[in-house]
Amino acid sequence: MTTMVATTVPAARVPWVRYAGLAAKVLLFGLLLAALIWPDLSGIKGKASTARLVVYPVGAMALPLWWWAYGRARSKLHTQFPWRADLLITLPWLIDLIGNRLNLFDTIVWWDDAMHLILWGLLTAGVLLAFAPPTLSRALTTFVALGFGTTAAVVWELGEYVAFVRNSPELQTAYTDTLGDLALGTLGAVTAGLTIYQAHNRLFRHLPPQPTD
Repeated sequence: MTTMVATTVPAARVPWVRYAGLAAKVLLFGLLLAALIWPDLSGIKGKASTARLVVYPVGAMALPLWWWAYGRARSKLHTQFPWRADLLITLPWLIDLIGNRLNLFDTIVWWDDAMHLILWGLLTAGVLLAFAPPTLSRALTTFVALGFGTTAAVVWELGEYVAFVRNSPELQTAYTDTLGDLALGTLGAVTAGLTIYQAHNRLFRHLPPQPTD
């Protein structure tokens, strides 16, 4: 029987990671508050604004809530709060909200496609840093990335359809757009998996990979 190797991910030592994560959350919640006060200026009016006002803060606070309720006492991967992962998980919600606020999704043709690729990559990378053991093999890291990233992309597209697409002019092109978004989100997740593997490999190359059986 193969022996499992327990590895603890080093905590972020650079103060800017913590400050950037906190600043991203403050800016996100500031934009959400502004959307409540001035909905016409938010850029999300008519785009499931109510759902976004609920989902975005939940998404940005999921890791801190997990850490407070469970991770700080029982996490086998982190001895301190994973600020790098938290920043990566927060950025997609913030960037998406800024893009809507500046009307970039409707004025730049390629913006939506770029966001599905980049934001899903950031989100998946954050989840991997937070929850995936760093000694996983390249194949397992990629499979985990695919499992999370693709599932999250499907859930997002279903949410968009139920929340506003089915009752909007976008319904006419929804099928093609959804297939493209899912493909780009999956590509972003795979890229994140390979990138995180390489980063972990540099830190833990002296340790054997986790067994697959």
